[in-house]
Amino acid sequence: MEELIRKLTAAYGPSGREGEVADLIESLLKGKVDSIRRDALGNLICEKKGTAKDGRRIMFSAHMDQIGLIVTHAEKEGYLRVSNVGGIFIANSRMRHVRFQNGVHGVLVEQPLKPGETSSMRTYYIDIGANSADEALRKVQLGDVAIYAEECFTLGERRLAAPAMDDRCACALLVSLMQALPPCKDTVIAVFSTQEEVGCRGGKTAAYSVEPDVGIALDVTLCGDQPEDRKLAINLGEGPAVKIMDMLSISNPELVQALLAAAKRAKIPCQREVLPFGGTDAGAMQLTRGGMPVCTLSIPSRNVHSSCEIVDLNDLENAQKLLLAYLKG
Repeated sequence: MEELIRKLTAAYGPSGREGEVADLIESLLKGKVDSIRRDALGNLICEKKGTAKDGRRIMFSAHMDQIGLIVTHAEKEGYLRVSNVGGIFIANSRMRHVRFQNGVHGVLVEQPLKPGETSSMRTYYIDIGANSADEALRKVQLGDVAIYAEECFTLGERRLAAPAMDDRCACALLVSLMQALPPCKDTVIAVFSTQEEVGCRGGKTAAYSVEPDVGIALDVTLCGDQPEDRKLAINLGEGPAVKIMDMLSISNPELVQALLAAAKRAKIPCQREVLPFGGTDAGAMQLTRGGMPVCTLSIPSRNVHSSCEIVDLNDLENAQKLLLAYLKG
């Protein structure tokens, strides 16, 4: 699992530009599933056919995209003005190392604030070492997207920190699940979705296309075990979390109980999650066609939407055990 996470978090893939991530995942699953295809939005859809004629079609969705910074203007001094692609938190962005897809590196800087001025994307720029607008635009173009520069590193014995852990750690979970999945009666559809960070767009079109009977999103969730943080009942290292509700979906009660029962059969720790904000691909799947029962299995993560998102490998390995127990059951 650790090697998968390191590979996937190193790939470039802001919203709308997930091709490098999709290429990597396709290479990892080639020969492990019955079919692989991509749709018009770039979703990577991998299917393992079930053994029973009356089996369900179960869709798992983990999004490939990460948050980014899109170039909107070049100042005469060579600085690049940017806007956000997805949920950039200003407090997490000061003096960050960023890089563009073509290999150009930069530093995300906040200019000195005037009296009464507050931090916003308008007060930030990227310094790529250019001395003029012409020089800057020879290095990158308007519309190019920068991401937090990749560095995956170990904390303690079983924890990893990296940008794009949201949601590449869940992509790694879904890849490992499909690689390890034995024949089962249900057809399992692994969707590696696009543009989740800007409105769960890929999950919606993929669900419409594959017509699943059940939808389960795989994503990260915030922790409540940090000083003065939101009081969420989620702790890092205490198991994956079965989501009851967030702002985009209310999980199907029977599906929630099925996942909790699978955790009990697998003899792994499991948490219950109530998130009073945010959302996942489950919200998009729930409203597709005539609707379907949905739930989210969440991976606890500290510092979500930052350059150092922290996960615990035990939570990911236990999430895989839970999903295998659910599919076998």
